[in-house]
Amino acid sequence: MISEIIFKAYDIRGIYPDEINEVTAKKIGKAFAKFANLKRMIIGRDMRVSSPSVAEAVIDGILSQGVDMVDIGMVSTPVFYHAVGADESIDGGLIVTASHNPGQYSGMKMVLGNLLPVGQGSGMEEIKKLVLEDSFTDSEVRGTIEYRDVMQDYLDKIFSLVDINKIKPLKIVVDTGNGINGPITQEVAGRLPQIDMLPLFFRPDGTFPNHEANPLHYETLKELQNRVIMQNAHIGFAFDGDGDRIGVVDEGGRIVPGDFLTAIIAQELLKRDEFQNKTMLADLRSSWAVKEAIEQNGGKHQECRVGHAFIKKQMRELDAVFAGELSCHFYYKNFYYVESGDLSMLLLLQALSESKKPFSEMVDPLKKYFQSGEINSEVEDKEGVMKKLEEKYREGAKNVSHMDGIKIEHEEYWFNVRPSNTEPVLRLNLEARTEEKMQEMKEELLAVIRNA
Repeated sequence: MISEIIFKAYDIRGIYPDEINEVTAKKIGKAFAKFANLKRMIIGRDMRVSSPSVAEAVIDGILSQGVDMVDIGMVSTPVFYHAVGADESIDGGLIVTASHNPGQYSGMKMVLGNLLPVGQGSGMEEIKKLVLEDSFTDSEVRGTIEYRDVMQDYLDKIFSLVDINKIKPLKIVVDTGNGINGPITQEVAGRLPQIDMLPLFFRPDGTFPNHEANPLHYETLKELQNRVIMQNAHIGFAFDGDGDRIGVVDEGGRIVPGDFLTAIIAQELLKRDEFQNKTMLADLRSSWAVKEAIEQNGGKHQECRVGHAFIKKQMRELDAVFAGELSCHFYYKNFYYVESGDLSMLLLLQALSESKKPFSEMVDPLKKYFQSGEINSEVEDKEGVMKKLEEKYREGAKNVSHMDGIKIEHEEYWFNVRPSNTEPVLRLNLEARTEEKMQEMKEELLAVIRNA
C-alpha cells in the first residue's frame, strides 16, 4: 500500500521504510520517466543510510522505461543542480534526499532539464496518480547508465561567480551537521588558503549523531555559536543536510535571520554593474529593511511567495537575478536560478572582507523594525479566518496581497497569514515600526485567529 502523504508540495518525503521504501521508489522512478518523457537524466543521492538502496530502486525503475542515466553518486543538492544545468543533453534529474529531515526519513527531489522543480502544480499530482495506478509498461530496450564525477566542475562554476581576490584572511567556523556538505566544504576551503576554517561535524553520517542538520532549528546552532565565541572567529556557517541552505551566526554567536542575509547578499551583488537596476526577489515575510537595502543600492525589489518551486518560476517570469527566502534558501540567476549554500557562503565572505567591519556591524543597520517571528495557530477553517482578517484590516491599507495567504500592509505595520499545505495551521508573520505596535497587533491578530 502506497502512502499518499509522501507527495509534498515541493518534493517527495516520508519515513523509511514505512512510508517510502524500495518498492515505492521504483514506481516513482517509472512515473517520473513517463511524466517527463525523459530520454537522458541525472541521478544522485545523499548520505542517508537508506539512500543507496532507495537510489538503486529508482534507477531500476527509470532504466526499465528505456531512459539513459548519468549517476553522479553521493552529492549535495547544489552539485546535483549543476550537473543537470550544465549538460545540455540532460532533460531531467532526480536526487534521493530528505534534505534537513531527521535520519529516519527518505525522499526525492525531481527537476526538469531547465531545473524547474516538479512540485504542486508542476507535475507532482500527475506523478502521484501514475504511482497509485501502477500500470506501467517496460520499454523493449532498457536504458543505459554511466558514472560521472562532477565535483570539480561544480567548484569551478561557483568560484567563477565570486572574486576570491577580494576575500581577506578570516577565521571561520563551519558546521555541516554530518550532512552531505562536509567534504564539499573541505574542497571549498582548499581553494581559499587565506581562510582559517574550523570544521564541525564534517563526516557524512545519515544518522546525524550530533544534531539535526537544520539551521532553522536554532537549538542545532548552539555548538557553532559556542565555537565562534571560543575561537574568536569572524563568522560561523551551518549547512542543512543536503547543502542547499546555510545559516549564519556573527562574531558574537548571534543568529542572523534569513531576510537580513538576503539584504547583505543583495548589497554585495549590487556592487557589480551587471546587477544594477535588475529585479531581486525577497519572500513576502521579509522585513521592510530588505526592500530598502535593495532599492537604496540600485536594485528593483519584488516580493515572492514562500517555497522554492514558486520562487524559481517567478524568477524566470520577472528575469530576476537573485532571490532570498526567510528559510535561508538563496537563488541565483547565474547559477541556473537555483540555490547553492556554498556560493552563498563565498558571497558572504566576500561581503565581510570588503566591509572591513565585524559582521554584526553589517547586520545592525538592518534592525530598524520589530518582528514577531512566525507564529503557528491550529485553525480548521483557514479560508474563513483569512477572509475575516481581510475584512477587518483592509480599510486604510497601503497594500493588500493574496500572493501567499493574505498580506496587509499599513503605514505602521504589516502582517502575513499563510495556510499550511499539510496541516490545519495558519502561520502569522508581523512587523511594525515600534515594539509597542508590534506587540499590540500580535495580540490583536492572534485573538482573531484563535478565537475563530
